[in-house]
Amino acid sequence: MTSTISAREAGHGPLAGLRLVEFAGIGPGPFAAMLLADLGAEVVRIARPGGSDLYARHVLTRSRATVTADLKDPADLARVLDCLDHADALIEGFRPGVMERLGLGPDLVLARNPRLVYGRMTGWGQEGPLARSAGHDLTYIAVTGALAAIGPRSHPVPPLNLLGDFGGGALYLAMGLLAAVLSARATGAGQVVDCAVCDGAASLMAMTADFAAQGRWVEEREANLLDGGAPYYRTYRCADGGFVALAPLEPQFFAEFRRRVGLEEDPAFDDRDGAALRRRLEELFLTRTRAEWCRLLEGSDACVAPVLSLSEARHHPHLAARGTYLEVDGVMQPAPAPRFSRTPAAIRTDLPRTDLEAIARTWRERT
Repeated sequence: MTSTISAREAGHGPLAGLRLVEFAGIGPGPFAAMLLADLGAEVVRIARPGGSDLYARHVLTRSRATVTADLKDPADLARVLDCLDHADALIEGFRPGVMERLGLGPDLVLARNPRLVYGRMTGWGQEGPLARSAGHDLTYIAVTGALAAIGPRSHPVPPLNLLGDFGGGALYLAMGLLAAVLSARATGAGQVVDCAVCDGAASLMAMTADFAAQGRWVEEREANLLDGGAPYYRTYRCADGGFVALAPLEPQFFAEFRRRVGLEEDPAFDDRDGAALRRRLEELFLTRTRAEWCRLLEGSDACVAPVLSLSEARHHPHLAARGTYLEVDGVMQPAPAPRFSRTPAAIRTDLPRTDLEAIARTWRERT
């Protein structure tokens, strides 16, 4: 059964006391701010008056207050600067130079608040030949070597925006901000964090680069251990059209899979990397439905799991038992992660209506 949380419940989390100003954007910036807010940071999100909200169902904008400000209005700009004077960190995701033109560049803001951590989230970074060019997740990961490695042999496949925007962007931004905040608290000096999706996505290729250095990586899709090239590490279609994921990488797990499907004597299984095994497995999985295979194999060391859609995933027994998906005010969404034993994270929905002046006044009083 899916867990639920009401609008009255709120947590403080391990980042309680951290104050962050987020300038509304799309993709990795909001996701990084969501992660930090879920963990207890006090985040104020500044949006343009009358601007459309891409995240209208409030998942990526959860756990924090949103206020509006016209950054070209001197009075609103002064209120924003007042908040930044008492903030620990800032997130902005504009193209290079935009914040400077608005009078919110890092030189000016850090001169007013030397302890501030100034997080800049872009696709290409603040410097380089493409820094001022438009792009999206797919273009950023295309140049890193990551996109070329994903998909069937015929063509690379977009991995949603998980690898670029969220993996290489938001997670690195959150980590970078927290590292810089720790440094600022130790030294009294803030700094700029230049977080580029292309840099983070390249960093995520570290193990693949290691494999390449060892001669264990071929620059061809479906020809390597973890890209679908290994017959025992890929997905297979079942009799009902559903899919299962098969991943018994280690020999003992592969032996367990072989035993459970009753093919210990089948010679096709003797060559784990052979084309004959892939054909045999394709035939095998077509003999039963996804549910039937899961009843036989899931939860064992055979390393088999159903390939679930988003709407199905919330009902999976393991995820339901852990409360991995929550229903918040009628909206199904992933729960905060990771989990903490003493200062649990939580989705906060009891945030009062506020404005920039009230936020600046409260932060000033607490300084």
